[in-house]
Amino acid sequence: KKQIFADLGKIAKPGCILATNTSSLDVDEIASATSRPESVLGVHFFSPANLMRLVEIVRGKATAADVLATSMALTKKLGKVGVLSGNRFGFIGNRIMGPYAREAQMLIEEGASIEEVNNALLDFGMAMGPLAMYDSVGLDVALHVEIEARRFETQPVRHPLVMERLVAMGRLGLKSSAGFAKFDENRKPMPDPEVAALIETCAREAGIERRTISKEEIVDRCILAMVNEGARVLEEGVALRAVDIDVVYMTGYGFPAWRGGPMFHADTVGLPRVLARIREFEQRHGAALWAPAPLLVKYAAEGRGFN
Repeated sequence: KKQIFADLGKIAKPGCILATNTSSLDVDEIASATSRPESVLGVHFFSPANLMRLVEIVRGKATAADVLATSMALTKKLGKVGVLSGNRFGFIGNRIMGPYAREAQMLIEEGASIEEVNNALLDFGMAMGPLAMYDSVGLDVALHVEIEARRFETQPVRHPLVMERLVAMGRLGLKSSAGFAKFDENRKPMPDPEVAALIETCAREAGIERRTISKEEIVDRCILAMVNEGARVLEEGVALRAVDIDVVYMTGYGFPAWRGGPMFHADTVGLPRVLARIREFEQRHGAALWAPAPLLVKYAAEGRGFN
């Protein structure tokens, strides 16, 4: 991309906007290859782009205000919803999706079945279960993003084990007719005993004690991991407002609109209750993954919400 943008910088007319549809690459790094970094920004269309309404407009350090305004206007003209994001790994959407998907994978290692995890989140109102989502996106793509994200870790943490093994087996999801589920000729997913056995093997090798996990814990672990990361995204200024996170999740990730998005949902539950539950998970699973975001702690103490 740097080579392409360097070439574009030499041949495009003055005032031409140079936009990249990346879901995680560093927009500033791409802009550094050009003589006009003020013209470069991210315009991340969500897949499938003909159906999904969300577009993340990613502001680089040098991106000019008129370039941002023009790109926001373009998304409106296309009938899309543009949300402004800072340039950090994963931007708003994929950054917050990371902990959500991590917990879904860890829950199956700890004893929940793939179907229990998917169905608990479907019953909560998500358009698709998290592991079904990975089968749809492609496990190889999802694994690549996960491995990229590890570069930003500041301390050792537990990583999910199963997806890496599935990719090594060539089980890439729907596109290879097998991933967390196996798919028949009509693309209908079915439970696969081979995957259930693999999960048990991974857990045993890693010394993970398996147990019965309630539907309530499945939902809380996945959704509150999302809320906690959302608080960090707000704190860092990657999202300007809590409602921007909520719009991203309702228009790009199938979060139930009637719950108002993850941050609004946390407000309706009450931030003191959200914080107490996160502290329970911190006690059980460690601060590296579950330390409460300072902004969440602050707002809970002040009796206010994110919105």
